[in-house]
Amino acid sequence: MPRTDDLILFSQVIELGSFSKAADTNGLTNSVVSKRIARLEQELGSTLIHRTTRRLTLTEAGRVLFEHAQAVAQTAQEAFDAVTGYSESLQGHIRMSVPTISGELLLAEAVAQFCELHPAISVDMSLDNRFVDLVGEGYDLVIRTGHLEDSSLIARHILDSRWTICAAPAYLSRHGKPQVPEDLLQHNCLIYSYQESGARDWLFSRHGETYSLRVSGNFSTDNAAALRKAALAGHGLAYVPRCLVYPDLQAGRLVELLPSRVGKVLGIYAVYPYNRQPPRKIKLLIEHIRARYMEIRHYF
Repeated sequence: MPRTDDLILFSQVIELGSFSKAADTNGLTNSVVSKRIARLEQELGSTLIHRTTRRLTLTEAGRVLFEHAQAVAQTAQEAFDAVTGYSESLQGHIRMSVPTISGELLLAEAVAQFCELHPAISVDMSLDNRFVDLVGEGYDLVIRTGHLEDSSLIARHILDSRWTICAAPAYLSRHGKPQVPEDLLQHNCLIYSYQESGARDWLFSRHGETYSLRVSGNFSTDNAAALRKAALAGHGLAYVPRCLVYPDLQAGRLVELLPSRVGKVLGIYAVYPYNRQPPRKIKLLIEHIRARYMEIRHYF
């Protein structure tokens, strides 16, 4: 039967992305780590990892074992925490995915600060708008805007993100200011196309109910920063998360339009795989991130 410590070491090799990092974390040599992973493969009768000079790739058997090895590592850590209490220093690696707007706005700095507060913890943060497969792709935590459908995941609500329609004063001076949503049909609407569907269907509220209006325009992009620049340059109207353009609205570089009629509000969530108890380092990181969001909640 494979040794539990070999399973935990295997999990660390994959989480850290290399044999050498796992060796450093555990005070071992590279050769010892390689021998223990080879022993694990021999005992299981399956190749678990394909190694190249640049990266490690899990085999199908390796992916299955990794999912269970993570659970073994977490259970062991929970047992240690239960005995030693919360006074011990935190350590380990966290792999997370965050949306591009929040990542650039505050999460890059917030997560780097978290790492500074907890030097034994390392974080690999990917900026990606798609909803990644947490378990399949090996993520410990994701920050996402939208709705959660996967019941195997736990989502903690952080705050709601309200969207806004805005345009540069120069554009409005040339084309006029829309007074009702239907006026947008006569305007060039810049499209934020990162959504899987509905990028041209802008949401509005009327008498407490939400409805969509299909707009048109000559420019679309899946990059929020590019869309903001196009709007600032006066090329059309943009429908974007308010946090993206908050400083521009305050400075008058962009003008908010139809604020009482915009109907798009999406929750921002911290999402992690379903477990009996998430690791303490994940819970602390979520609390740290939530606190940073709260500091600038007026942006949203």
